[in-house]
Amino acid sequence: MKRKWRPSRLALVVFLLLFSAFMLLPIAYMFNHAFKPHHELFVYPPNFFVREPTVQNVIELAWVTSNSIVPLSRYLFNSAIVSLATVALATATSALCAYALAKHVFPGRAFIFASIVLMLMFAPEVVQIPRYLVVSGLGLMNSYFGHILPMLAMPVGVFLLKQFMEQIPNALLESVRLDGGNEWTVFTRIVVPICMPAVATVAILAFQGSWSNVETSSFFMQDDEMKTFPFFLSTLTNNLANNVARQGAAAVAALVILVPNLIFFVVLQRRVIDTMAHSGIK
Repeated sequence: MKRKWRPSRLALVVFLLLFSAFMLLPIAYMFNHAFKPHHELFVYPPNFFVREPTVQNVIELAWVTSNSIVPLSRYLFNSAIVSLATVALATATSALCAYALAKHVFPGRAFIFASIVLMLMFAPEVVQIPRYLVVSGLGLMNSYFGHILPMLAMPVGVFLLKQFMEQIPNALLESVRLDGGNEWTVFTRIVVPICMPAVATVAILAFQGSWSNVETSSFFMQDDEMKTFPFFLSTLTNNLANNVARQGAAAVAALVILVPNLIFFVVLQRRVIDTMAHSGIK
């Protein structure tokens, strides 16, 4: 038996489709902007869709990178290594911290959680000097760990995972312990699979923050070989005699920054929707 579409339901679907198309406009603009010739890049009012698409911007980016001391592939390699390592370590760290706060009672638990919530109020600029002192004191300058360590602390990830884990019944965890499971078994076999939607959300946030990060390359890396692609993008149009040069190359580089974020989100977007729709066990 076919379901009848009521006018209100049909109107809602049409509205959601139009709203989805509207939300996709910035992504469509970046794809069009990357292939605009120079005379379209600076036309006013700007054109949303490219009228004379060209790959000259890609050639310009390749020419700029071919004349640089460090090849483009090195910047992309650094970004990939740092981002993947940050996602794995930051997600694991946030999950372990959230599990301890959600399912274990110990002195100072409330104070620690309150401190983590308080960290959500700080702007990144507030902790730049403490981060520099920590990275420098540990001897991590000009190393991959100098990129990764400042990104491991994710207060929003701990907060999200803790709220999610609190929905898991304690009786379920106790039954696993009675069957001989240790804390590691409880965490990896029960807690993490149940909280996988929230874990995926934290992974997306960690990837977006790491892939687009310029701070670690600017403050902690003196050797160009250790810097990442977003830092290279920030230098494309710096110290030039005018604001027109290399704008096409910068548009393509910005698209390169966007595409991995987009792919990573599309792959895990179903988990993100589950995080918003459900909490803990259904």
